[in-house]
Amino acid sequence: MQAAAIEGFFRTLQAANPMPVTELEYTSVFELLVAVLLSAQATDKSVNKATRSLFLVADTPQKMLRLGLPGLEQHIRTIGLYRSKARHLLQTCTMLVERHGGQVPRAREQLEALPGVGRKTANVILNSAYGEPTIAVDTHLLRLGNRTGLAPGKTPLEVERALLRRVPAPYLVNAHHWLILHGRYVCTARQPHCDRCAVRPYCDYPAASAEPARPTRRRPHPHV
Repeated sequence: MQAAAIEGFFRTLQAANPMPVTELEYTSVFELLVAVLLSAQATDKSVNKATRSLFLVADTPQKMLRLGLPGLEQHIRTIGLYRSKARHLLQTCTMLVERHGGQVPRAREQLEALPGVGRKTANVILNSAYGEPTIAVDTHLLRLGNRTGLAPGKTPLEVERALLRRVPAPYLVNAHHWLILHGRYVCTARQPHCDRCAVRPYCDYPAASAEPARPTRRRPHPHV
């Protein structure tokens, strides 16, 4: 993707969804951290279903610890890998209480020191909770960066660095959400929906130029 096309790419995404947000449900930074930790190899829908009841009884690290391992497992047992996730989550809660006064730290180094928190999770917290211009590269963004030509790279870190270089500053804070939604609903893995892709004029993917995009009805939650 040529540099001149990038502005149009993100301008189109912004026009369709001016204020993008994560599909995970949360009301505090701690709840966001919990939801992101539980979302590994799980859908946002399944995580939201579990956390709705979990957060009613354990919306702080202290309450989560009082819930204990059996209680926590009972709430999240419908989520894949729930046993290991429960252990990591309680370890994280212990560190939050002992080292950070029960608060989720804002520094990357402190976030990545928490059990189960890697660079991607830290980036989600820094971006979604604290508004920092970071981009968390998951499988959707890795695919999208390479397929569109926006940010080619062999690893998530390579794609992340390329995105940080190439995404224009005015779009950087929201870029993570636009790209993950686009990858999740339009630029899908097995068969991208190029026929209804609003940003296809800017895309390097060969199929994107095969035929003109057909008009689609506006949906309540616009993913482009």
